[in-house]
Amino acid sequence: MADPRVARLRLIRTPSIGPVTYRQLLARFGSAERAIEALPELAARGGGKAPRIADTGTVEREIATVEKLGARYLFVDDPDYPPLLAELDNPPAAMTVKGDTALFARTGVAMVGARNASAAACRFARGLAVELGREGVVIVSGLARGLDTAAHHGSLATGTIGVIASGIDIAFPPENRDLQRQVAEQGLLIAEQPPGSEPLARNFPHRNRVIAGLATGTVVVEAAPRSGSLITARLAAEAGRDVMAVPGSPLEPRAQGCNQLIRDGATLVQSATDILETIRPIDARMVRSPVSPFDGTAAAEPDDGDRRKLHGLLGPVPVAIDELIRQSGLAPATVALILLELELAGRIERHAGGRVSAT
Repeated sequence: MADPRVARLRLIRTPSIGPVTYRQLLARFGSAERAIEALPELAARGGGKAPRIADTGTVEREIATVEKLGARYLFVDDPDYPPLLAELDNPPAAMTVKGDTALFARTGVAMVGARNASAAACRFARGLAVELGREGVVIVSGLARGLDTAAHHGSLATGTIGVIASGIDIAFPPENRDLQRQVAEQGLLIAEQPPGSEPLARNFPHRNRVIAGLATGTVVVEAAPRSGSLITARLAAEAGRDVMAVPGSPLEPRAQGCNQLIRDGATLVQSATDILETIRPIDARMVRSPVSPFDGTAAAEPDDGDRRKLHGLLGPVPVAIDELIRQSGLAPATVALILLELELAGRIERHAGGRVSAT
């Protein structure tokens, strides 16, 4: 019997198929095998050539490497995929994980900050992690220098999740090799990139969305303006999660990002109690039931007029898919299907916040 992971990974490792497209393909065709068979026709409808699908042999070697490393895959449609992460618009289609996935069932708080953090900030972050851990909270961070390192050290004994921008076999920064091993042994280590992948700059924003997506709230302890930590905070806010920040002196450049977050509405944090009060459970009667992001089976086959109408609304400036639905007057599932065809043909690009643009 064929390994079902192979077809899934062939789709996921195909360059033009991102997390959103992967979920749409599975929703429409029911399996990765049938989706692969349908790609040429879908791309032709979008006016382009079918994408070059990842090679079976390459994927099989990747699976063997992951197993040799003592890790395993989590696919977005697996029952044990973290539910909070699955709520994102673009959750990773597949992750490699090593460690205790039972941590997903506990309340998580992301803790991020400057790589060149001050000694005082690192001490404060480590203390927060220790206190939150005593209350059963799991700390999620990115295994970077500075604040991330302090947060993981403070939570190793009680529950920590490390999310990295490289393959699960690559330690970055190198000096955190032992810490990364400890996180995998005592907590949970997660990588979206395939094994052997170096930590390229373009992968860090993807890593940051996973950190924010796994947590109920994100705490920024120290961060300069335009830092990666503020990207994580923005992604958390876009996902509807709590954003918290530790205030600092206006004379300290590394505190400017946190002070700006607080000015813009983030919760001011001075202790672990402040965090616990912010993330306390909401009355279940006030929580809306989740909505399926794409129901491919309900989509009527669009005609050429539908396609021309939607094409005319697209341009180089990213636009929200909801706006395309409103202006086109087409059914949401029909718009989603046309966009799927265009993406497979390489004619649109997806952006954060459910936006698309013509390429």
